[in-house]
Amino acid sequence: MPATALIPAQRRRAAYENWRPPVIGVQLLVPVGADCLLVAETLGSIVLPVDAVHDGETAWEAAQHVLRGASNGIPVLRHVVLDQKQLRRRKVITHVLATASMSRGDVAPLTYRDARGELRVLSTDRVIDRLPTLAKLRVLLALQALAVNTTAYMEDGVVHDPPPAKLAPH
Repeated sequence: MPATALIPAQRRRAAYENWRPPVIGVQLLVPVGADCLLVAETLGSIVLPVDAVHDGETAWEAAQHVLRGASNGIPVLRHVVLDQKQLRRRKVITHVLATASMSRGDVAPLTYRDARGELRVLSTDRVIDRLPTLAKLRVLLALQALAVNTTAYMEDGVVHDPPPAKLAPH
């Protein structure tokens, strides 16, 4: 038997990207007064209130399911950040939507969609101090985009200005 017959055939490897449909989520940037943000605290960590965007649903519609208890719905102003991250087998797309500034009285009756989480109003600097690096970048970018009335685009932790064609909203 020739020596080459003992060597197994080389297996072709498929790219890991996008074996599954993307995970699409929505986060709410809820300013409270001039210097605070509404956050959800779960298991000792804080996050902007977040939920999934389900099939056939827009990010705007999904935003209404993140917080409960608003008599007239969540006052979403606009889209401030579109963030995409390629994981090993799928893409994660996060839409950050900003609401109109709310008072502490406005947010008091609100509850988070996840019963394990509790809503808290924290000063913006305290929120930024407690967030992980990528989440901190997303919040700072969202605050800047809100202040200058624009939408920011991120891909794999890199900010793009202007957005690449593949990140531009359709």
